[in-house]
Amino acid sequence: MPPTKRKRRTKHRGNAAGMVESRGRTGRAPTPEERKQAGGPQKGRQRVMKPPSWNGALTKALVMAALLFVLTRVGIFGRHVPVSQSVFLAAFAVILYTPLAYMTDRFVYQRQQRRAGNSGKR
Repeated sequence: MPPTKRKRRTKHRGNAAGMVESRGRTGRAPTPEERKQAGGPQKGRQRVMKPPSWNGALTKALVMAALLFVLTRVGIFGRHVPVSQSVFLAAFAVILYTPLAYMTDRFVYQRQQRRAGNSGKR
């Protein structure tokens, strides 16, 4: 039986990491207007900022307080601290760090919003 005259089409096969790589553009080069419409090279990924929340601030404060508790129990500050004192320091840290983390998140969020609104001026 004679072989078929049709051209053989290649399959999209993944690489070792499992990613399917598509071939590049084989036609004509895009015009400058087409490049502008496509977006062109970006100067970095746009980070999506969430508005600040008290829950997020409390989570950050709890993580930092737990770290402070561990550091005081290990004795990294030069002396061994009793458990009751470590618990008190951690609780005080949560009370202190929560509003501090919220204000910091709010400052960063507002600055990000100002930059997004005034992106052409700077």
